[in-house]
Amino acid sequence: MLRWILALLVIPFLDAVLLAVIVTQFGFLSWVGMVLLVVLTGLVGMLLVRAEGRRTIGKMQRSMAQGKPPTNELLDGGLLIAAGAFLLTPGLVTDVIGFLLAIPVTRIPIRAALKRFVIVPYADKKTGGFASGNVWTFGFPDQGGAGGATDSSDGGTYDLGDDAYSVDDEDSYTIDFGDDRTDDANDDGDDDPLAQ
Repeated sequence: MLRWILALLVIPFLDAVLLAVIVTQFGFLSWVGMVLLVVLTGLVGMLLVRAEGRRTIGKMQRSMAQGKPPTNELLDGGLLIAAGAFLLTPGLVTDVIGFLLAIPVTRIPIRAALKRFVIVPYADKKTGGFASGNVWTFGFPDQGGAGGATDSSDGGTYDLGDDAYSVDDEDSYTIDFGDDRTDDANDDGDDDPLAQ
């Protein structure tokens, strides 16, 4: 929490320092020109965010129509909201951050990093691994095996292999248990004619 407060204090400070340096170094830019530059970058940025927002909504509608969850589009929408907030804040540093979040070429790597380092770890922490598929399948993660059972060598996961089961056609299936079972073809107690 402290680092977010420091970031909120450092960004306006950098904006003020950068504006002061630009006004003092470039004589043709007065304070009026600097204000016009900040307002112009804010307006151009807002037009860009508006266009990208419409494009993102269209992509979201297309992915939902295909039955796919619009996860990337939702993240893009959140990044575009942040870009709009940065672009409305006066200053050149905030405008640069806003443009980085608004332009698709730079927004895609930011979205990928956000998913990898923030969203997936948070979802895994809250769901116990179900979000990314890293699920504990034997015993308890922090303890030994339950009921005196021994832990498997690869952390509690089991590989059934490629030949564990096969579906021959729509009406029958076979399961290979890996042992030498005899075929009970003469057994009259088998009620399921489709199981082999």
